[in-house]
Amino acid sequence: MSRVGATVVLAAMVVLVSACKRENKEAAAGGGTPAPTEKRSGGKIALLLPESKTSRYESHDRPHFERKVKELCPDCEVIYSNADQDASKQQSQTEAALTNGAQVLVLDPVDSASAAAMVARARQSKVPVISYDRLITNSDVDYYISFDNEKVGKLQGQALLDKLKADGKDKGTIVIINGAPTDNNAKLFKAGAHSILDGSGLVVGAEYDTPDWSPDKAQQQMEQAVTSLGKDKIVGVYAANDGTAGGAIAAMKAAGVNPLPPVTGQDAELAGIQRVLVGEQYMTVYKAIKPEAEAAAELAVALLRGQVPEGKVNAKVNNGQKDVPSILLPPVSVTKENVKSTIVADGFWKAEELCAGSYKDACASAQIQ
Repeated sequence: MSRVGATVVLAAMVVLVSACKRENKEAAAGGGTPAPTEKRSGGKIALLLPESKTSRYESHDRPHFERKVKELCPDCEVIYSNADQDASKQQSQTEAALTNGAQVLVLDPVDSASAAAMVARARQSKVPVISYDRLITNSDVDYYISFDNEKVGKLQGQALLDKLKADGKDKGTIVIINGAPTDNNAKLFKAGAHSILDGSGLVVGAEYDTPDWSPDKAQQQMEQAVTSLGKDKIVGVYAANDGTAGGAIAAMKAAGVNPLPPVTGQDAELAGIQRVLVGEQYMTVYKAIKPEAEAAAELAVALLRGQVPEGKVNAKVNNGQKDVPSILLPPVSVTKENVKSTIVADGFWKAEELCAGSYKDACASAQIQ
């Protein structure tokens, strides 16, 4: 080959190599078609739940989440922890999950504000965070999955008001027992309830926030209210969930309040539904936890695989730092009249679970067999 021919060939090779480098750079920057990536067959997802005093987390959230992850990703591992209402413990569990190789965090915070530090820690490891059930405030979370929590409070407040109007007691004195002040959801329940009850003509004789959602503390609060107001002066009780409702009812029964005034609740706990059936608790709010947990599992697996699962997102919720893409599910008000068509029909609780022992006659009255 002549010197001129060799020079031409060399120049052509330089152009070709330069073009290849340029194409690779463009692909990396999104300017071209990137090379296909290998689909992940497994991975680690951390599920971090806040407490066990509320029975739903161990009996519903965890098993539904783990089952759905296994269905979608048989080779995936779920790293599970429950913080037992201890924010410091949850911080340690988050750190342990990340150290153990968690590639997605599904975090239901003990403290909605302090959990922002956990999100920041996950960000350092480039791990996406799903805020589950309770919104993590002032943080760069990727997604939020929950229910319309202000509507929960509105359902509770409206049910109580309607019942008192039907009983001709809508000008009487009520007691309000809210949830934990560290839980952003509790603030939303409270706001929703007050939007209905304020200006209704009802008098709020006493109002409490309940640390840790503790039924024992709710019982103590209700004991104080009965002592200060008088056991015959309370026409209704707004309790933010079934645990606090149970504490309030225990206090009133111990004080000899008879008949019991209508009491609200939330979570459709087994004991709460049984109290609804026998008439000790007027209502609860049913939040279908199975679709919530399954949606979280689907989202977590999608993020693990590097996908952008926008299809299920139906809202944006501002957490103080950003508008978080959210999946919000509808809550349902439940009284004795619709336990069968909601709780039982969905298989949330089986008839044999609800109707055991002394609850058999109440179930028969509600046509639950």
